[in-house]
Amino acid sequence: MRRLAARGAAGDVGEVAAPAADSTDCAQGRSRRPPRLIDLCAIWDPGVFLPAAGWKRASGTARRRLNEAETLSSVREAQVERLEAARPCRPGSRERGPVLRMARQQPPPWVHTAVLLCLLSLTGAIEIPMDPSIQNELSQPPTITKQSVKDHIVDPRDNILIECEAKGNPAPSFHWTRNSRFFNIAKDPRVSMRRRSGTLVIDFRSGGRPEEYEGEYQCFARNKFGTALSNRIRLQVSKSPLWPKENLDPVVVQEGAPLTLQCNPPPGLPSPVIFWMSSSMEPITQDKRVSQGHNGDLYFSNVMLQDMQTDYSCNARFHFTHTIQQKNAFTLKVLTNNPYNDSSLRNHPDMYSARGVAERTPSFMYPQGTASSQMVLRGMDLLLECIASGVPTPDIAWYKKGGDLPSDKAKFENFNKALRITNVSEEDSGEYFCLASNKMGSIRHTISVRVKAAPYWLDEPKNLILAPGEDGRLVCRANGNPKPTVQWMVNGEPLQSAPPNPNREVAGDTIIFRDTQISSRAVYQCNTSNEHGYLLANAFVSVLDVPPRMLSPRNQLIRVILYNRTRLDCPFFGSPIPTLRWFKNGQGSNLDGGNYHVYENGSLEIKMIRKEDQGIYTCVATNILGKAENQVRLEVKDPTRIYRMPEDQVAKRGTTVQLECRVKHDPSLKLTVSWLKDDEPLYIGNRMKKEDDSLTIFGVAERDQGSYTCVASTELDQDLAKAYLTVLADQATPTNRLAALPKGRPDRPRDLELTDLAERSVRLTWIPGDDNNSPITDYVVQFEEDQFQPGVWHDHSKFPGSVNSAILQLSPYVNYQFRVIAINEVGSSHPSLPSERYRTSGAPPESNPADVRGEGTRKNNMEITWTPMNATSAFGPNLRYIVKWRRRETRETWNNVTVWGSRYVVGQTPVYVPYEIRVQAENDFGKGPEPDTVIGYSGEDLPSAPRRFRVRQPNLETINLEWDHPEHPNGILIGYTLKYVAFNGTKLGKQIVENFSPNQTKFTVQRADPVSRYRFTLSARTQVGSGEAVTEESPAPPNEAYTNNQADIATQGWFIGLMCAIALLVLILLIVCFIKRSRGGKYPVREKKDVPLGPEDPKEEDGSFDYSDEDNKPLQGSQTSLDGTIKQQESDDSLVDYGEGGEGQFNEDGSFIGQYTVKKDKEETEGNESSEATSPVNAIYSLA
Repeated sequence: MRRLAARGAAGDVGEVAAPAADSTDCAQGRSRRPPRLIDLCAIWDPGVFLPAAGWKRASGTARRRLNEAETLSSVREAQVERLEAARPCRPGSRERGPVLRMARQQPPPWVHTAVLLCLLSLTGAIEIPMDPSIQNELSQPPTITKQSVKDHIVDPRDNILIECEAKGNPAPSFHWTRNSRFFNIAKDPRVSMRRRSGTLVIDFRSGGRPEEYEGEYQCFARNKFGTALSNRIRLQVSKSPLWPKENLDPVVVQEGAPLTLQCNPPPGLPSPVIFWMSSSMEPITQDKRVSQGHNGDLYFSNVMLQDMQTDYSCNARFHFTHTIQQKNAFTLKVLTNNPYNDSSLRNHPDMYSARGVAERTPSFMYPQGTASSQMVLRGMDLLLECIASGVPTPDIAWYKKGGDLPSDKAKFENFNKALRITNVSEEDSGEYFCLASNKMGSIRHTISVRVKAAPYWLDEPKNLILAPGEDGRLVCRANGNPKPTVQWMVNGEPLQSAPPNPNREVAGDTIIFRDTQISSRAVYQCNTSNEHGYLLANAFVSVLDVPPRMLSPRNQLIRVILYNRTRLDCPFFGSPIPTLRWFKNGQGSNLDGGNYHVYENGSLEIKMIRKEDQGIYTCVATNILGKAENQVRLEVKDPTRIYRMPEDQVAKRGTTVQLECRVKHDPSLKLTVSWLKDDEPLYIGNRMKKEDDSLTIFGVAERDQGSYTCVASTELDQDLAKAYLTVLADQATPTNRLAALPKGRPDRPRDLELTDLAERSVRLTWIPGDDNNSPITDYVVQFEEDQFQPGVWHDHSKFPGSVNSAILQLSPYVNYQFRVIAINEVGSSHPSLPSERYRTSGAPPESNPADVRGEGTRKNNMEITWTPMNATSAFGPNLRYIVKWRRRETRETWNNVTVWGSRYVVGQTPVYVPYEIRVQAENDFGKGPEPDTVIGYSGEDLPSAPRRFRVRQPNLETINLEWDHPEHPNGILIGYTLKYVAFNGTKLGKQIVENFSPNQTKFTVQRADPVSRYRFTLSARTQVGSGEAVTEESPAPPNEAYTNNQADIATQGWFIGLMCAIALLVLILLIVCFIKRSRGGKYPVREKKDVPLGPEDPKEEDGSFDYSDEDNKPLQGSQTSLDGTIKQQESDDSLVDYGEGGEGQFNEDGSFIGQYTVKKDKEETEGNESSEATSPVNAIYSLA
């Protein structure tokens, strides 16, 4: 049998938890000089006023500062006594006299220091309790609860929403200013304000231009106790201007020379995202040699002949309008000494020499020169960039003068050409330099980084709630670079222009209130600003005069189990701060001390409940306005105990087994007895019978073997006991003399003795108990230690039944206690009585924790976990773990931290990066062995878009799709998702979704018809989800009308006859032409048409597209116009080209004189470029 220590208690029933303290203020009544300076201060919790709490409630900073103050000499302490004795005390006043009066009487400077230390620890605000009855009754100035961001950029296609929400009692009213002038909402029909809110809605459904409403807005929330202000909200309308129209000539460059293709995107709001692609929408492959700079330009460290194989177009994607604008593409003409573009040379170890390109030392393309400077604001990201040219392509390395790069915040981007430092702080300022090097040499560029700072809070002003006559202060302390200035306002007006208040004193960033009255209620604004920004905070001063009130239900009943610990709560509220006292059964003195302990928030703890503690407890809260009380009735119940527990049994198959479970409990509580088998609820079938004190199993079968747990529970506690049932198969009838004797489990061993005490071993000896007619087969030695798992027994070792003494191997620093269990074929004995304890000496750990893992729980962290070591492997006190980690395959130094638990979270990690992890055990005696290195990974994120997504249409039945894996998988790819839909003009088909494995990069789509086009959207997936998608469309199909007519007309008889007639006519005309040509006839000169006769832009044939501009150009890839006309390119030919020699003659009528000759190569060129069949009409016209 094994008893389980799993008892519950009801000490928490009916308790009301008080909020934790986070604010304090100075309070003092007339009393003797306290022994500690902290007793000058009283402490309260938010929403629950508390009496003077003393030293234990002081913050860590206040304790440290006041410990320093305690070193004052006895002479100085005497001066404090004289000052305190000389101060008059007003009856009933809660004025913070000792602090403020000393300042008036000009005491020695050390007194000011002590007072300031007290004030520094006593900042904060009191929140009104969330009890609805109190919230609705107490007056409260306005508080801004929600507002739009300072820089509010809106989509011009949507209605404008400027948020402003506030709370207060009574509910506040709202008004707005625009550009510091009153904004009259009633005069503009497009502008409205939401009900019970200050949120502005500007509606453009009936027309209007959003740009007309740009400006700086500020919201004012007002009730009779004050006015609160929102931030100054700068409203701007998103802009996505069109790209300037320009004609770009081919860029001619010598192979090996550097090149910069400038993007110069149109200025958008917000700035667009820049990326480079070819005119056929193929992404430009970027590497160490070719990459895009932060300014959007495309840099070639050295140009190679292969760079001519594509053109280069800069694209700008605008956020709000979700549009992409494409710049006209650059084409390159590379001049080379080796015109053959042999692809095998790309991987040549000396590729440049093989192509005859001269090697050059590096030089910087961006930034230029040897030094530059950069300013960054605190908290932002610092991006430093160095792009160099040279042959071979230079490598870039980054350094910081006088120190190392911040490994926890620095990361390299763009093939090491960019250094990003996140969340910049002042220590990141200094000089950084990038080193560009190749085998020809190296150069470096120094960047001086200056870190400035917009204002940030050191001490933000908090709402201040006081009682009449009390003192308080508002503190507005901020820092920045340059140092920000502080401006105070009250109810939205400058403090200098407000009516004078003799109870208010302004001292820089602090406003001190003395002897406040009801009329002092107002909302104060602190505006701190410098050239880089501003901070605006509202804080109200509310003066409350409230008698004590109880916040918990009245006359609560709490039932607890005997000998348990419990706590009685009595939350209260009042102003001035009430004092709280506890009484039992309506008589006696205040309960505190001994078995009782009163906490700062008024809760009464009874450390160990006894029968005599039962009764009625009364809490009384008192202030100068009255008192309030509440009662709690405490009932003490007897614990639930299993006094006859089920025992381990060995039964033959088919027999009957009874497991006992007799329970003693408090008769006023309802008892429930249930059974578990193998820790799962037991199903009581036909072969089982459950009674109040036992479980009977009839016809035991092999499936009945296992552990049985009796659970005795009431609504307040429970007790458990477990036994194990072993089922034996049928055996032959025994023939020895013991067969006739009844067999039973052995008696427990006794008289355990420890001898041969050594540092790592001990000899345990015991006397066996009676075997009860069944020989003892084994002894099990168990141990218990009192440090990690006191009261829990563990198996140590097992010995044959023929021995009664054994040497036990021990672990360091374990306080052992042993017991022995005897086993025979019937079952196990009861455990022996425990031996005496034996503690081994300590030693450093000999092993490290197992199952060390590193896995990301978010995209920017890695959680390191391990299985904690148990008592027998700790080997010493204060077991802890040294956790080390660093990026894999880098030269970073190891980061390390000491952890007492079994997990540690590394923050601010790059996405899905491998880390080397080591976890080493350590105790007070030393460290464990060097740990093994485990590879872990930081968290995954959404992958980037698949690269080189290509759509090809080999015929009218199929479309082939191909793509490459994402450049940044950001984790383990689990597949791809393809969504595609057919469309014909404005008609859309049903969207189809296909999911592919991570290794698949090709797919073929069977077209439903030869006319419709398809739009494909492809994205990669990780465990986090689908990443950025890339969209492509299939090429435009042939003209539908032309295709149908060709299929229908070509089979008609009349059409065949017409074609024959036309062919005959053409033949005759050609003969006539030949005759006239041989005779030297005259031909009229046909004027050049404005409409070019050349083929369409080949971009329309391969399915690529362009973006519309202000001239309403058609999109590339669009279908031909309804009249079927196709514009041709203008011909650059002159009739002079057709004459013999370089001179031609014309008659007065303009006819050409001379033989009409045509260059053969020109005819072949025009014939190849023509996309239309020769028409008979055109032939006749040419002869006219």
